[in-house]
Amino acid sequence: MTIISAKNVSKSYGIDNILNNITFNINEKDRIGLVGLNGAGKTTLLNIIGGALSPDDGIISITPGAKMGYLRQHGNFESEKTIYEEFLSFFSHIIAMEERINSIADEISLKASKGEDTDTLMEEYARLSDDFAAQNGYGYKSEIKGILTALGFSESDYSKKIDSLSGGEKTRLSLGTLLIKKPDILLLDEPTNHLDIDTLRWLELQLRSYPGTIILISHDRYFLDKTVTRIFEVQNHSLSIYNCNYTDYITRKKEKEAAAMKAYEANQKEIEKQEEMIRRFKQHGTEKLANRAKSREKMLDRMERLERPETSFDRMKLHFKTGINSGNDVASGKDLSMSFETRQLFENVEFDIKKDERICLIGSNGTGKTTLLKILLDKASPDTGTVKIGQNVVIGYYDQEQDLLNPEKTVLEELHSSYRLYTQKELRNILGSFLFRGDDVFKKVGSLSGGEKARLSLLKIMMTGANFLVMDEPTNHLDIPSKEVFEDALLDFPGTLLMVSHDRYFLNKIPSRILELEEKGLTEYLGQYDYYLEKKAQFSAAEKEGDLPTAAPETAMTKTKLKEERRKEKEKAQAERNKKKEQKKLEENISALEKRITELHEYMCLEEVFSSPDKMRAADIELKEAEAVLEQLYEEWLG
Repeated sequence: MTIISAKNVSKSYGIDNILNNITFNINEKDRIGLVGLNGAGKTTLLNIIGGALSPDDGIISITPGAKMGYLRQHGNFESEKTIYEEFLSFFSHIIAMEERINSIADEISLKASKGEDTDTLMEEYARLSDDFAAQNGYGYKSEIKGILTALGFSESDYSKKIDSLSGGEKTRLSLGTLLIKKPDILLLDEPTNHLDIDTLRWLELQLRSYPGTIILISHDRYFLDKTVTRIFEVQNHSLSIYNCNYTDYITRKKEKEAAAMKAYEANQKEIEKQEEMIRRFKQHGTEKLANRAKSREKMLDRMERLERPETSFDRMKLHFKTGINSGNDVASGKDLSMSFETRQLFENVEFDIKKDERICLIGSNGTGKTTLLKILLDKASPDTGTVKIGQNVVIGYYDQEQDLLNPEKTVLEELHSSYRLYTQKELRNILGSFLFRGDDVFKKVGSLSGGEKARLSLLKIMMTGANFLVMDEPTNHLDIPSKEVFEDALLDFPGTLLMVSHDRYFLNKIPSRILELEEKGLTEYLGQYDYYLEKKAQFSAAEKEGDLPTAAPETAMTKTKLKEERRKEKEKAQAERNKKKEQKKLEENISALEKRITELHEYMCLEEVFSSPDKMRAADIELKEAEAVLEQLYEEWLG
């Protein structure tokens, strides 16, 4: 059943057209991911749906009585209550019901002691008790505690005034209140901001089981894959709808763009062919050929001329290159520990990074990941332990806070100060490939957006020729297209990578191994994020069953065993990839054969076929052969 519909919705700001003739239907319990470039109009569309903006033209219809909750990206949560008081207020009707139940119980006890009739009170008590249980009256306090804990609030935070919280804490609290209220329609603008990986996983579970309709904007591709079933893409003032998750949307979008470009190129080729034939007919000068040229010109005038399809985004051009090759031993750390005042960040940290490895460092917020990178870079001194950097290792560092950029310089000056051998013209061309064009190069670095600063930092690192890239949250502030360009560049990078990241899509694409930092040291996982989750789950299950090894398998190995384990893991991963390819090919063959069998059945029902013995015999032979092959494919698929 449709809960939201839009017909020919348009919105402009002055002369800037944002949305043009947008039409869609959203059904109850739909999970919509709203994607598009920064500035494309995603938040504008969400504000129109939420009623914060009115369209210039068109109609938005929402089912009467449907309740809506909206988490704004930069919304302010204003309240004079404490955290716990705010959450309790959503259960005021249950609290009142509980008080009434207790009051009735006292009345029943009093009347019963006097021998008075209590039937009416007993009926009310039974009815209220049933309602109380049905509305989670016995569990609402546990529900509050569960949500607050998952959002990173401890019991010691419950008494804090909401007005005293940080912006990130208020955003998390807003999200919690929406999940408590359970509106029919949930609008979420970048809900993953300020959340660590554990909280993200909790939120994914909450949204997958959410009873209402969800429309969300997010740059977190892994989160989109886990939570949405439809993608609404805002691009070039229009809306395209894909009934799939994010990964499938990317595949379908590329196929769609490739088909459009192929059709355009074929159209251009045909036009050029006709124009060449007209030119040749005319140059011979005979009356017959002149008439044929006119005929061709009329045909060419009637021919549809396709416009060149627009690419989905203007991509920056990113290619990391190394100046020299490093030795095989890139960096190592031994017996590293670090604390701040009385707080221990980590201890017993050891690592060994080899040439061409792609390593991602993960861990909960506050475990010291950035600090460990700074120790590696000799920007901080550990309490104990040593770090060794290998021969010919040239390090390029990406700082998530962008502190290495001078906010007082222009973009062009910032680049020229590091690379003085380039002319301004050369630097402007390079900046243009990173989407800094025209007067953009004269912007002050301090006035740039987070995404622009990220692009400038990546450009500076790209130009260093470093063979060991150390990066702290490099995908923060990048929009999805820029992330994809960046990831492709890292996969092609002929050097070594060490990166801190919370981006799980990135973690499932880039690393050859993952290092998890905890207070007691590093644990190694020889794979990507999904493999890490699988191993963590196995380790957790073993712990619950009392079968926990003295150390995680990855950390309890000798170097020889670790090398052998890596080889086995690579072979296993390759075997799994091959199996998936074979399975996919098998499913494609089954689908094609099923389609052909259906076509044959329909064909044999045609009068011209069943009245012809020869046609029926040929079709029957093909049908039996197809069914036999299909049966064999089914056996392979099931086996």
